[in-house]
Amino acid sequence: MYYEFKQEDAYRFANEQHARTRQKGDELEFALCPYCNGGKHGKDDFTFSINLNTGQFNCFRSSCSREGNFFALSRDFNFSLGEDVERYYNNRNIYKPFKSQEIKSKDEAVQYLKGRGIGERITKLYEITVQENHKNVLVFPFKDEKGTLWFVKYRNTQFKQGDGGNKEWCQKGGKPILFGMKQCEGFDRLIITEGQIDSLSLADAGIKNAVSVPTGAKGFTWVPHCWDWLCKFKELIVFGDCENGKITLLEDLKKRFKGIIRAVRIGDYKGCKDANEILRKYGKQALVNAVNNAEDVPVSCIKKLADVKSVDIYSMPKILTGIKSLDHIIGGLYYGQIILLSGKRGDGKSTLMSQIEAEALEQNQKVLTYSGELNDYYFKRWLDFQLAGKRNISKNEKPEGITYTLTKSVTDRINDWYRDKAYIYDNNVIEDDEIENLLKVVETAIMRYGINLVCIDNLMTALEIDMGADLYRAQSKFVGKLSRMAKQYEVVVLLVAHPRKNTAGQLSADDISGSADIANKVDVVVNYLRDDELPDTERMLTVTKNRLTGKLTKKDEGIRLYYDEVSKRISEGQDEYKVYGWEGDKDGFMSVTDEEIPFE
Repeated sequence: MYYEFKQEDAYRFANEQHARTRQKGDELEFALCPYCNGGKHGKDDFTFSINLNTGQFNCFRSSCSREGNFFALSRDFNFSLGEDVERYYNNRNIYKPFKSQEIKSKDEAVQYLKGRGIGERITKLYEITVQENHKNVLVFPFKDEKGTLWFVKYRNTQFKQGDGGNKEWCQKGGKPILFGMKQCEGFDRLIITEGQIDSLSLADAGIKNAVSVPTGAKGFTWVPHCWDWLCKFKELIVFGDCENGKITLLEDLKKRFKGIIRAVRIGDYKGCKDANEILRKYGKQALVNAVNNAEDVPVSCIKKLADVKSVDIYSMPKILTGIKSLDHIIGGLYYGQIILLSGKRGDGKSTLMSQIEAEALEQNQKVLTYSGELNDYYFKRWLDFQLAGKRNISKNEKPEGITYTLTKSVTDRINDWYRDKAYIYDNNVIEDDEIENLLKVVETAIMRYGINLVCIDNLMTALEIDMGADLYRAQSKFVGKLSRMAKQYEVVVLLVAHPRKNTAGQLSADDISGSADIANKVDVVVNYLRDDELPDTERMLTVTKNRLTGKLTKKDEGIRLYYDEVSKRISEGQDEYKVYGWEGDKDGFMSVTDEEIPFE
């Protein structure tokens, strides 16, 4: 069960909102936007519309600019899509708010934070307390801007390294959001810190709109849940921890958000690690000065070559393909690269692509797939079979032939394992200008979800334009933008393309169908082919371009791979069997399972 937009839903929504509408082409236009109500003056200028083919909505008023799909619209305005749809999506929602009322701060919390320079008023305002049976354990409630409790974090105030246990942990089942959202006012400026005590320190100094991340400088699971709220702010000030002359959070936030980003100057840390240490050593005014003196993060296209960091290219971040011989030649898929995967129709390019995605997921990378030829459920089944492996696949013998399935238990475990790591482009909401829309969506997904690997299958279906005189120019422009995107956001882009028609034998980089610029603009060209001299279960892989190291497969030779029809897996060793992480507990995140929330 999944929701398919119907035109009558748009008209039904308009009736429930008592909206004045008009139809213009494929758009149902509203006199007033339901989000901004026409702006400050309530002007009914029909700037909000719902596309009657896709269900996508937009408000074209610059002060609002809300956009999304019809499912999001129904969620925001409590509009029913039918009992079956609601039951299905409610069952899929893994996050439920914790029950809570106004939380009373216990004296132990007040006294501890006083020792960190934070007054009783702020402790009570942010509802900081301690566990009923463990007075040394601070409890930080994370409430959203509406006051709903989604996340709870604990801190052992008597923690000593080497004594065992954890210094900090979270309540099981919580949705990670920013700490301090409830106390924020207005949307001019937001200050982001790494720790909760740091944001409390800023609040105690009279600095409004100070929040902190839930799970440290490298934990960005909160971004999807706070994205819409965060985008309302005009500027972000990063006040992370100062470590080895660098500010935590800054680099990641620069990549994810396009708005004005400022950072506290290194000198204003006064040799301290974080905001709380500044407060205790130098007082509240030092924090106020640090925030007010925050500098714009420089945006420059030019730098001195001497200032470019010297790196060992072989030690750069990368994603391993799982095919050892291929990784030995190209070193893996390096961040910032665009990889072109070519092969004849039906030889299994899409299968190899999803196999590489399985390996990326195993390395805890986040993956986004665009499949122009496969329905989303078909692609999911293919990937799930590869992750499951032959030993987890059930064989069914029927009169019409043999079929293979996965049990619900296996499917559920795989879903839970890659739930926040695997994403797919929804072909049901494609705009008219698909090229620009796809690029825009990919860029937004990279920033919002922290995508590491983008897979596009394939070049021609991504373009979806007439085979006219501008085809080659469109191809070149599209691949060029992908290449720049890969480098800007330090992600890997895997692009599937067909060879030219009537190409026989082994392929070269010049055999790619379309503009000659395509091979010039990518970093690696890999060809995956059946060989008439090999059995049906075997394939040949060749590398015909490798910009980083120059290593290629030898002429007239390649890497022999084996394809398993049951599991769809591709491996270098015929008898290889890999166990992926969904079969074991590799989460590694400390969650509370039995402890009671002290304010339910």
